[in-house]
Amino acid sequence: MNKIDYYIIKKFLGTFFYSIFLLTIVIIIFDVSEKIEDFIENKAPLWEIIFSYYLNFLPYFVNLFSYLFVFITVIFFTSKLAANTEIIAILSAGISFRRLLRPYLISAGFLSLLSFALANFVIPHTNIEMRNFKQKYLDNLQKDMGENIHFQLDKGTYVYMERFIKKKNTAQKFSIEQLDTLGQLTYKLNTDKAIYDSLSGKWLLFDYYERKISGLNENIVFGTLKDTTLALSPKDMIVIKEEYEVMDFFEIRKFIHKQKQKGASNVMTFEIEMNKRIAFPFAAIILTIIGVSLSSRKVRGGIGMHLGLGIALTFIYLLFMQFTTVFAISGYISPLLAAWVPNIIYSIIALYLLKKAPK
Repeated sequence: MNKIDYYIIKKFLGTFFYSIFLLTIVIIIFDVSEKIEDFIENKAPLWEIIFSYYLNFLPYFVNLFSYLFVFITVIFFTSKLAANTEIIAILSAGISFRRLLRPYLISAGFLSLLSFALANFVIPHTNIEMRNFKQKYLDNLQKDMGENIHFQLDKGTYVYMERFIKKKNTAQKFSIEQLDTLGQLTYKLNTDKAIYDSLSGKWLLFDYYERKISGLNENIVFGTLKDTTLALSPKDMIVIKEEYEVMDFFEIRKFIHKQKQKGASNVMTFEIEMNKRIAFPFAAIILTIIGVSLSSRKVRGGIGMHLGLGIALTFIYLLFMQFTTVFAISGYISPLLAAWVPNIIYSIIALYLLKKAPK
């Protein structure tokens, strides 16, 4: 590390945090103007608006736009260095272009680690209070699963209900099926009504009949009331919008594993989110290499062309992320591939520009 390294790191991080700070103020002003009527109508206290909502909103916002501002920051101050002939002076002193990249990569690596920590450990916890505020004053984040609900409780045990009535903790057209290791049906229970007893944690089954199958033998039993314990409760029938927002890295992995055991259909969005949290912090390093390679050459017209090209490439990257996410949700590609494809393609672009830049 030398004075030039410290100079570039100071420029990089200083410009990044200053620009994020200014944009944060602007975004908060626009957000307040948009939600002011809801705040007044729902009588949200001022201290809750500031400390429960906007203070917890800041880490989310910083991380959301960090990739965009890393690229814009690199383009902005590197173009100024090139316009002031500082890069030419550095290279003329015998420092290679790749050596010049070292302070950039150190800064980008620091921001990548910061982004990873924010996305996986800090933001999920700040989101808890922010979502509680939204639930109380802005929007209902909970909804029922609707009709035709399926669960896999464990290996070989399945539950189906036509509808669940939340207010009465009642399931209509309720059935339990058990399959052996070969996938053959060995047990089935049907009832028109099942009620969850919150005190005992058991399900009460009314006017039921059950079939016990063993090879060619079948035994059918009818009954008026039966209670049974299942790894299923009314909270499992509630869908919470973007529930992954309050789960840290380990919690979301545990949730995915648990939901897969139950045969839930909402696992895909959680897998996409988990892979995004791992893949996207690397975007800061990739976009930094592209930004330095594009803006290190002195051109006529100043930084305007570099800045315009940098913003265009960043928005294409963000748009590309949305496309791959849609394909993953539709089942055309895996969540892992959806998260990493934009990084792979932009890494190829970065290597090409890096090879071409010294010339």
